[in-house]
Amino acid sequence: MSGLLMAVLVIVPFTLAAVRQVVLRSGRPGWLSRRLAARARSGGGPGLGATATEEFHAFLNANKRVQIEQRRTQLVLRDDDHAGAPPRTRLDLDRGIAVVDPRR
Repeated sequence: MSGLLMAVLVIVPFTLAAVRQVVLRSGRPGWLSRRLAARARSGGGPGLGATATEEFHAFLNANKRVQIEQRRTQLVLRDDDHAGAPPRTRLDLDRGIAVVDPRR
């Protein structure tokens, strides 16, 4: 039962995204095409079709679920350049000297 629910939750958005692409490429009906084009220019994250495709892939392959969760974790974590090993360079702005220590 849960497999059927998951399939419906993935296939419906995927189908809607496909219909959206057909409307955008054909330009008909005009009012809907203009409205969808305006939303596409506003930017944002991955679209509905990309999200639905990834979820469908995760449904079929458990490794994809791990990849999606890893991506979410990476978005939350900070990325500090100075974290980890000691710095290899020393900058003295007053004297205009930069020292690179190759042993580190």
